[in-house]
Amino acid sequence: MQKEDNHGELWDRVILPNGMIGYVFQSYLREVPNRQIEAINVSSDKTLLKKGETIKLKVEILPDEAKDHEIEYISSNPKVATVDSIGNVMAIKSGTTTITVKAKENNVKGEIQIKVITPVTGIELTNQNIVMQVGDQFTIKPIITPVDADNKNVIYSSKDEQIAKIDIKGNITAIKEGNTKITVMAEDGALKKEIDIIVVKKLNQGEVKFDESLNIMQNEITGWDIENLNVENIIEKIETLYNIEIYDYKGNELKEGEKVGTGSKIRLVDENNNIKMEYYIIIYGDVNGDGKINSLDLLVLQRHILEIQRLNGTFLKARKYKQKRKESFLIRFTNNTKTYINFKNNRTIEVYWVI
Repeated sequence: MQKEDNHGELWDRVILPNGMIGYVFQSYLREVPNRQIEAINVSSDKTLLKKGETIKLKVEILPDEAKDHEIEYISSNPKVATVDSIGNVMAIKSGTTTITVKAKENNVKGEIQIKVITPVTGIELTNQNIVMQVGDQFTIKPIITPVDADNKNVIYSSKDEQIAKIDIKGNITAIKEGNTKITVMAEDGALKKEIDIIVVKKLNQGEVKFDESLNIMQNEITGWDIENLNVENIIEKIETLYNIEIYDYKGNELKEGEKVGTGSKIRLVDENNNIKMEYYIIIYGDVNGDGKINSLDLLVLQRHILEIQRLNGTFLKARKYKQKRKESFLIRFTNNTKTYINFKNNRTIEVYWVI
């Protein structure tokens, strides 16, 4: 009720909420102060967040008369999770933080603990399919992203261990001819990838011989002369009883005179078109597969470093390159500690791609 100013000694004139006017004895009338916040209850639909996830806190203020009073939000560890002025929590990195909701008018507060995890979001494999000879071994080395994932362990399995088996370290052993799949699964169960395995009969000595200038590591070949690398140059460096087919990284068969780049495949086939073996071409520095090393490769590397578009397969291995080259452009690229660009002048650069 509203108390009206009255100079009487014993009675006060009052106006009731319904508009009626009355009088009360002074000993029964007192001012009711505004009620302050007495309790704050904080809750959320979830308290376990993935890195980058955002949630809004639910806040209950008691008593109801104080629900419009001012409060503030505080994160005990903003490097793990931040909170804004209306209770939106954003997960930044793995860890634990306490979000406190505090009344500005007194020391009443409520708290909630938030845990942030960083799950695996990507498994990058250098090979999507592998042709192996019986008895051969091949080691797969998956790259797990992001780099700060909490658990980067993976679990390997073979669909048919009688054809090819794999151990806990990623070593594949070809047992007998046939096809199977190798599964690489993140230990946290967030993601998995598969590799197609084709096991062929072991080639006898003399069935295939490569030029001594080439380096053969399992089914990958390096050591190519980038300046003169086309279909004819490759065929000249291989002695074999079988037909040689060369495909680009998109799977298109290349003809005489066509340029060969990283990711291209050398396939040996018999007269019945049966695959006898496959080899992948790696040209260090050529990370886009066009058979050249120029500014386009730098742009591809930049996208890889910034995680806009990650390299994989043989392109991931081709990223290591060290050579002085002259280019007709001025590059302004990156300060990333793994990529070094030394400017000699406006036309000449010294590029070190060590990623």
